[in-house]
Amino acid sequence: MKYRSIGDLSVSSLGLGCMGMSEYYGTQNDEESIATLHYALELGVNFFDTADQYGVGKNEELVGQALKNVRQQINIATKFAFVRDESGKVMQINGSPEYVKKACEASLRRLNTDYIDLYYLHRVDPSVPIEETVGAMKELVEEGKVRHIGLSEVSSQTIKRAQKVHPIAALQTEYSIWTRDIEEEILPLCRKLNIAVVPYSPLGRGFLSGKIKSVDKFVENDFRRNAPRFQGGNFNQNLSLIRQLEDIANQLNISPAQLALIWLMSDGEDIIPIPGTKRRSYLKENIAAIDFELPNDVKDFINKAIPVGSAVGDRYPVHSMKLLNQ
Repeated sequence: MKYRSIGDLSVSSLGLGCMGMSEYYGTQNDEESIATLHYALELGVNFFDTADQYGVGKNEELVGQALKNVRQQINIATKFAFVRDESGKVMQINGSPEYVKKACEASLRRLNTDYIDLYYLHRVDPSVPIEETVGAMKELVEEGKVRHIGLSEVSSQTIKRAQKVHPIAALQTEYSIWTRDIEEEILPLCRKLNIAVVPYSPLGRGFLSGKIKSVDKFVENDFRRNAPRFQGGNFNQNLSLIRQLEDIANQLNISPAQLALIWLMSDGEDIIPIPGTKRRSYLKENIAAIDFELPNDVKDFINKAIPVGSAVGDRYPVHSMKLLNQ
């Protein structure tokens, strides 16, 4: 394993996104998920990403239970802001100082720990100034309950305002070969402020793996059935992009998923992708990408073959798009 830095945290070059173990991507199998978490440890992964809203708290409980015996050797990142009822319906985004404290205490309990290594604001609450939300997060750092503060899906202006209250250690945002919005303004700002970038969905929700040829095999409650990029004509056009990625990967004797991860990691030591999986086989494939160096001419070729903005369709349905880059 190779390691990169988030603040003073030494984290594995690839983290493990745990969301799909509890929700959004089809059926759940806790036994296999726990086995995957343990296998990640064997492979040297020490950076695990969850959130209080994944499975309405169940994902934090799963991660906390599976990793409790190695707590001092790992880094756990979690997030707050989405308020959901027991059925899973999102009721609101809450960034109030009072809720920050309440959410943190609940996460600590579910994770079976007395501190969180990296605590993210999952989405900005438009009714609460970012200074107030980050101010409450700063108090959690001062109390020893949080080591580092992060933001997710925020604008450059929000980053600047938050940074004046307390140093921001990481920005979590969607970033991949087919989602490159941050390159114009947000990524340069993060580098100027020494903020690590943690890309989620680095494999385009599985699309960049080359394994998805039809949405028909998705179970009824799979999030991707309602994702614009996976629908109708959008899906077919995006599939043609992936064929180009597959051709390049075949020439390099690696998988399309590995190529997509290598492309991201080659962008800089401050990029720490967190591909999500709930299966050991996919985890092993992803981690193997760390050992490959991407030639500059190949990266240039990929950028020309799949240029910025070439993916067809929004990242999320309309209501979720309104919460991005706030």
